[in-house]
Amino acid sequence: MGAIGGYTARKRTAEAQIGSAEEEARRIIAEAQERSSAEKKESILEAKEEIHRMRQELDRDTKERRSEIARQERRVVQKEENLDKKMDSLEKKEQQLIKKEARLNESQAELDLMQEKENAELERVAALSKEEARSILMAEVEENLKHDKAIRIKEYETQIKDEADKKAREIISMAIQRSAADHVAETTVSVVNLPSDDMKGRIIGREGRNIRALETLTGVDLIIDDTPEAVLLSGFDPIRREIARVALERLITDGRIHPARIEEMVEKATREVENRMKETGEQATFQVGIHGIHPELIKLLGRLKYRTSYGQNVLNHSIEVAKLAGIMASELGVDVNLAKRAGLLHDIGKAVDHEIEGPHVTIGADLAKRYRENKYVVNAIAAHHGDIEPITVEAVLVAAADAVSAARPGARRESLEMYLKRLKMLEEIAESFDGVERCFAIQAGREIRVMVKPEKIDDLAAVTLAHDIVKRIEKDLEYPGQVKATIIRETRVVDYAK
Repeated sequence: MGAIGGYTARKRTAEAQIGSAEEEARRIIAEAQERSSAEKKESILEAKEEIHRMRQELDRDTKERRSEIARQERRVVQKEENLDKKMDSLEKKEQQLIKKEARLNESQAELDLMQEKENAELERVAALSKEEARSILMAEVEENLKHDKAIRIKEYETQIKDEADKKAREIISMAIQRSAADHVAETTVSVVNLPSDDMKGRIIGREGRNIRALETLTGVDLIIDDTPEAVLLSGFDPIRREIARVALERLITDGRIHPARIEEMVEKATREVENRMKETGEQATFQVGIHGIHPELIKLLGRLKYRTSYGQNVLNHSIEVAKLAGIMASELGVDVNLAKRAGLLHDIGKAVDHEIEGPHVTIGADLAKRYRENKYVVNAIAAHHGDIEPITVEAVLVAAADAVSAARPGARRESLEMYLKRLKMLEEIAESFDGVERCFAIQAGREIRVMVKPEKIDDLAAVTLAHDIVKRIEKDLEYPGQVKATIIRETRVVDYAK
């Protein structure tokens, strides 16, 4: 009985526990269902809010785009209206212009008719046709102009002859003796090549002491710029410039660049250049075949190797003048040695004309007199540009040889830019005159050939035109030697036999 009672009690207890567990499970399931329902509702609400927000943004973007499209449409419509207005305005102006052109044509026709009537009335009153009256008037004017031209040309020739000596001295002293301004860059600058751009810093030195020492010792300006692997030496004295070039090249080769070394190299370069000038002067005398010249004059001849005039080397020019004068002297049977000697020394003054004031003719004559050259050589030097009268035939030959050597084509070089500029200016000067059809600068700019219109320029007018052209060239251009102006007038008459 006790066992049965115990079993019954345990069973009841288990059933009670199972009932409570089932009740707890139902409670948990109900709570889970409630929570899931709440979360579902929240998710649905959030989704609806997101959809509402996106719909608002879409509506806002749509409105903005529609407003922008509306603005663009208004602008296009406004532009079309403006274009229509402009087209209407242009059409009105075109119509007005057409009307004005028609009125002008009518007025021109009326004027032509009136002029024809007036010409006919004048011919009737004067009993002369238009061509006859013009011929009579032109004949009278031409006769008066011939007389006036002859008088004026005679006056001009007299005036030119009176002022010839003065003009010659001015032209010689300003244009021939000195290097022309257009060629200074070619004759006052030397270029020294460098192994690398690093060498520029070594040439300048710390705080510029090396370049200052070199400029002070040589008297030449060093220009160090962006030019790759090159240094420019600038100076009017060609000897100093050559000394600076030799010294700088030796310093670059040696590699040791400091003030003491620069001073040593400049002294060595000075001695080397002096010896080179002496040797060059001796070679020039041997080449010409002249002996017995004073050693100082030989050194000065060597200095001419570094002097140029219009790009022409003065030493080579002097040797050429000596040979030309000797050839002409031998042909004429006069003193060949005297002509060669005077020709070789005729420009000796240019060796020191940067140091001594005055024209090179006077300086050269003084130097020749100082070093005991005979009076005929001194006279040839002083007279080779016409400053004084020559007293010998040899002096005249030296002057002629000098002119031939300087004026021959190719003797004096010009830069391509200056050469083309001079040719262009020559042609522009000729074309500026009325009646000129075409013109050509030939002979390296030493001659200008002008083709004129025969119906506008007659033979007498061609003479006057040539005179006017050369005067304009003398006024507006700078050139070595002389420029020849040739006027060509051609009338062609063609007919056919049928």
